[in-house]
Amino acid sequence: MSFTIEKDAIYGLLGRNGAGKTTIMSILTAQNFASSGDIRIFGEDPYENPRVLGRMCFVREGQKYPDEATAMHAFRIAGLFYPNWDQAFADDLVADFQLPTKTRIKKLSRGQLSAVGVILGLASRAEITFFDEPYLGLDAVARQIFYDRLLEDYVEHPRTIILSSHLIDEVSNLLEHVIVIDKGRIVMDEETDAVRDRAATIVGDSAAVEAFVTGRQVIHRQSLGRVTSVTVLGRLTDADRAQLAAAGLDATPVSLQQLIVRTSQSTASKEGALL
Repeated sequence: MSFTIEKDAIYGLLGRNGAGKTTIMSILTAQNFASSGDIRIFGEDPYENPRVLGRMCFVREGQKYPDEATAMHAFRIAGLFYPNWDQAFADDLVADFQLPTKTRIKKLSRGQLSAVGVILGLASRAEITFFDEPYLGLDAVARQIFYDRLLEDYVEHPRTIILSSHLIDEVSNLLEHVIVIDKGRIVMDEETDAVRDRAATIVGDSAAVEAFVTGRQVIHRQSLGRVTSVTVLGRLTDADRAQLAAAGLDATPVSLQQLIVRTSQSTASKEGALL
């Protein structure tokens, strides 16, 4: 597996549960050791390297804190560790999430615990910030607050942010680059704009659909009676759309989430066929 993370961009590290996203983040942040290969963060080996670790923040679901710690304690410690820590921003986020800062963290609800994590990640303003789905405990309204505050602060204070998520449609508008992991392998590593409109679903009479998709890369096929739905890779040209209209077929765009799901399913099917 080989990939490069560029400066000042929002990355999505995407894939199904168990795909390897957390493992990759843990290795990049020196919390786990790689079994092979070479890792460089800011041009240096991150393991036991304070010059690197102080410039990164890793927030994950189920983050552990000392038993007697409160959110206020966690934020004070973060202020000592992260050189770009912004306490005023943290205070604003506390108000946004209505977080009780004097209650021991172990007494907080799952949603409140998630809020502690995202506040630490955002207010750290670390040069590289990893969010490993720490916001899953937030309800839909609170998750939207997180997305909004992340984007607003990123515009004012650009840095590299890496979001791990399987809620792909929710985060897709934030992402500038997507890296899709499946079974520990990279199956996509592209700018988000290049991925959009990369696939289409063709629906209509089975015979007409099959005639249109012949010679194209099919990543999903489903039939019900005489109606077939086929998802194909490749941007549709004006000539393609004219051909579809003449054949009475419908073409619909594929969302980022659908594309990733279909691509993963297609990869799994090919592997199964080889076994």
